[in-house]
Amino acid sequence: MTPSWIGPETVRLAAAHVAGRLSHALLIHEDPGAGGEWLALWTAQRVLCTASAQAPCGQCTACRWVAAGQHPDFLALRPIEDSRQIRIEQIRELSQELALTAHQGSYKVALISPADALNRFAANALLKTLEEPPARTLLLLVATQPSRLPATVLSRCQRVRIRAPSRSEAVAWLQNERADGNWDAVLEVLGEAPMLAAESDPNAVVEVGRETRRGLEEAASGGTDPVSTAERWARNELPLRLRCFEKWLTDRIRERVPGGAVLTEVRPGTHRSAGHTVLNIRELFAMLDEVRELKSALDAPINRGLALESLLRRLSRSEDPNRPREG
Repeated sequence: MTPSWIGPETVRLAAAHVAGRLSHALLIHEDPGAGGEWLALWTAQRVLCTASAQAPCGQCTACRWVAAGQHPDFLALRPIEDSRQIRIEQIRELSQELALTAHQGSYKVALISPADALNRFAANALLKTLEEPPARTLLLLVATQPSRLPATVLSRCQRVRIRAPSRSEAVAWLQNERADGNWDAVLEVLGEAPMLAAESDPNAVVEVGRETRRGLEEAASGGTDPVSTAERWARNELPLRLRCFEKWLTDRIRERVPGGAVLTEVRPGTHRSAGHTVLNIRELFAMLDEVRELKSALDAPINRGLALESLLRRLSRSEDPNRPREG
């Protein structure tokens, strides 16, 4: 089932393919869990499908091989094992493989996901292939934070934007794909990230989310020990807890912005907005950035408990009504 919020992009990409205008490199910029990889796999099936009139048919050998990650002309590049980086050796091997003739006489397709996990050396190594791609080569880069990629890489890709769906769209898709589960409660924890939710245990997500939110509320009111909370979280379901932390901060920011929109920039002001006894948007945005940095550095040799403790202490200070504030 094609997700309703991705449907318009499949129509545009199919039209470009038929007209011979499909770019050799697509950067699929997705909101987290919104379906960037789904669209990348759909595009790979589209160009490799042997039933051209219905492409992607999903039934031919080529489509099934792509879905299983076994097509000889489809290469998927992801961080190796527990690493959260894609390394230069992987890109060099990919470039060598793309230079070979396609086994099926059609496209050679490479999926790089998450592309924002390319380290600096890998991104620079990818440039040569982007600048001088072999004939009938398609590169599909999926990223949630394209700003982490060098401008030289971004400028050589056609960008496709996949925004998060509405809650009703996400729940409807999950009910069709998975049926079981309180998906509204799951998305309340994860945000509008149906693809991420589809890969999860809904009961476990709801339970961890409930416990994490309670811990954050207690930290914000100064009612918990940040040291013990941080140590416990660092040992148990840390990636999911960081996702909950990110969602909690985002909701907190929305509550403080007129109209519920998240600002892209914050300017200092002399006075707080009327109607809020506690409002420190600048601090909340700073913490949101730090949570995202921690999420992307979980494979680095850092003290996770100490990093979490620092965040929880900052959270408590940001909600202290007696603390002087700028904005």
